[in-house]
Amino acid sequence: MKYSFILIALLVAQIAFGQHKFQKIDSLLNPLYINGQINGNFLIAEKGKVVYKKSFGIANEKTKQTLNENSIFEIASITKQFTAMAIMMLNEKGKLNLDDDISKFIPELSFYKGITIRHLLNHTSGLPDYMELFEKIFDNSKIATNKNVITIFAQIQPKVIFTPNSKHEYCNTGYALLASIIEKASGETYPNFLQKAIFKPLGMKNTFVYKRRLAPKKIDNYAYGYVYSDSLKKYTLPDDLKDTKYVIMLDGVVGDGGVNSTVNDLLKWDRALYTNKLLSKKGMNEMYNVTILNDSSKINYGYGWAIENNSEFGKIVYHGGGWPGYATFFARHITDDKTIIVLQNHDNITLPLSSIRNILYNKKNINKTTLSPEQMQKFVGAYELQPEFIIGIERQNNQLYAKAAGQPTLELIPETENSFLLEDIGAKILFNFNTDGLIKSITFFQGEVKMEGKKIK
Repeated sequence: MKYSFILIALLVAQIAFGQHKFQKIDSLLNPLYINGQINGNFLIAEKGKVVYKKSFGIANEKTKQTLNENSIFEIASITKQFTAMAIMMLNEKGKLNLDDDISKFIPELSFYKGITIRHLLNHTSGLPDYMELFEKIFDNSKIATNKNVITIFAQIQPKVIFTPNSKHEYCNTGYALLASIIEKASGETYPNFLQKAIFKPLGMKNTFVYKRRLAPKKIDNYAYGYVYSDSLKKYTLPDDLKDTKYVIMLDGVVGDGGVNSTVNDLLKWDRALYTNKLLSKKGMNEMYNVTILNDSSKINYGYGWAIENNSEFGKIVYHGGGWPGYATFFARHITDDKTIIVLQNHDNITLPLSSIRNILYNKKNINKTTLSPEQMQKFVGAYELQPEFIIGIERQNNQLYAKAAGQPTLELIPETENSFLLEDIGAKILFNFNTDGLIKSITFFQGEVKMEGKKIK
């Protein structure tokens, strides 16, 4: 009987501990919702057990339907991990080899020499991004597909930006081409292959590839994505605004995006990745390996996953997604088996990820340096790290945040008076001053990556 009482006491303590975490996370997120800074679904788990799950806000502005735990969101670039998994599964079946030249499956692009499937997976191909190209030359009255991507690249033959594997530059083109390679190697359409090989075996009943403008259909519990219009002073569909209307034109391209899912289904995906149900242990490890460039430098990106080896929290693999109307984030703390899933259908939102992480690990949110509102304000601005890749620094409620196009908004944690940590992605930003004491640039550090960014406004 004594042992029974001990077990009951332990169980009660665990339940109380879980409730404590729920309350702390809820206390963090509720004020953000009240202030209009979040609108979406949050699921946080430890060893597969949900410690926090809650829906905040509206799924459909027209009907005023609210979000619920089964709401289906576009997950944007989180799609890339499914594309990468499909490629790895075909690799293990002998249908392709990661070092195959892309021309083996896409002969129309045979003029690109030395670009392999592996280069597409880890963003080292040097290919230009198709989205920028299509905004300039594609007929925006039509909806593009993956076939259009291949056809236009074959016609125009844009040059590579750099020699394959000499640099790492995030590229949606690579993952659109991977979807086409999956179709050639498997003999199935990309949506059908994912459904048969991944979603159905894992019981992900509310996950599928969906082209909402190209092939619309009624979907229950669908969370429509909204963007805020400064002129209209309200949230509206991106289809209705000039600056975001490109969502219609690019709706038919998949591989880099296109998967729709729920927080519950993504937890099923998370659990499966701890097994060898889809891929061997060797294959899983390869997906999570850092990329080594030609000069032997390391990039913290594997195949469809960003990678962080944190001295305090262990190995973390994650990916964010951003598309007009949607901001998503999925992090797997592999060492300690903790999971953070965030799906939001407003794109101008805040993700307090470092604070959530600290609650999960029972750590206090301590700023190493306390800054006044006046001190914070001087860091606000836009900084260009690469052509058309701009990081914006903004202040909300006496907290600084960093936001890049197509990425979630992340907290900046003061380290010193001019350096800040982006704990969620294992990065750091150093602000550089000129002789007049004004900020002239930033230096961005992540792993072995170091980038300079000039202040442009």
